[in-house]
Amino acid sequence: MDMETLLQSFPVFLLIFCRITSFFVVVPVFSSRSVPMQFKIGLSFFVAMVVYSSGGTSITVPQDLTYIILIIREVLIGLLLGFLGYLMFMTIQAAGSFIDIQIGFAIANVIDPMTGSSAPIFGNFKYMIALTMFVIMNGHHYLLDAIIYSYNWVPIDNTIFVKMLDGSLSDFLVRSFAQSFMLAFQMSAPLVTALFLTDIGLAFLARTAPQFNVFVIGVPIKIIVGLSLFLVLMPSLAFLFQNLYDIMFESMQNLLGLLGKSP
Repeated sequence: MDMETLLQSFPVFLLIFCRITSFFVVVPVFSSRSVPMQFKIGLSFFVAMVVYSSGGTSITVPQDLTYIILIIREVLIGLLLGFLGYLMFMTIQAAGSFIDIQIGFAIANVIDPMTGSSAPIFGNFKYMIALTMFVIMNGHHYLLDAIIYSYNWVPIDNTIFVKMLDGSLSDFLVRSFAQSFMLAFQMSAPLVTALFLTDIGLAFLARTAPQFNVFVIGVPIKIIVGLSLFLVLMPSLAFLFQNLYDIMFESMQNLLGLLGKSP
């Protein structure tokens, strides 16, 4: 390879590397703090090599100050794709927060080893189950497919800034955020409703039998009811998370269709 070919191919490879690296920084499984940074960079490099060797050799990019704008554009695309996957997984954390507030566990948040931040107990437990099922279902392979085949939908010469100016991209992100919040309410609805009815029952008990100290017996009763109902609903988590993953990949496909066009 001569110097002229190297000078033409390296900027294209760098753009591909920027999109893939920014995707792995945000997307679930790969963005975990337990995954070494060297592994993330190495995986991004090899995936970028695969993408470049498959379709990037014939691409040329301008080598002036506009190249900085191209880098920002590729980073934005990778972050947007990864953010959608992260948003759907944070739906599980939000549902756990709703349950913890109702059951009385909100005061006892734990440190999530995946993100390093404070997380609700139920949300962290359901998040670990969802992450395990996601890996078992080879969901991380589909994430790799999403970033690799994103170049068929959104090539390097895309028009993401035009989509940002006309408001279609921001409208899609707002609708995705609203959808994730609605999914969190739906996931937590059975337990929250049961615990709310438990509060109503304790209120009737306090009125009919004042000798019972509701503030003392109410907390353990709500914990028993919440854990028992969660144990009963545990087998349905597989179906629930499967639907969540389908929505996540559908949202990624819709985003790619918005930013580019179907190949």
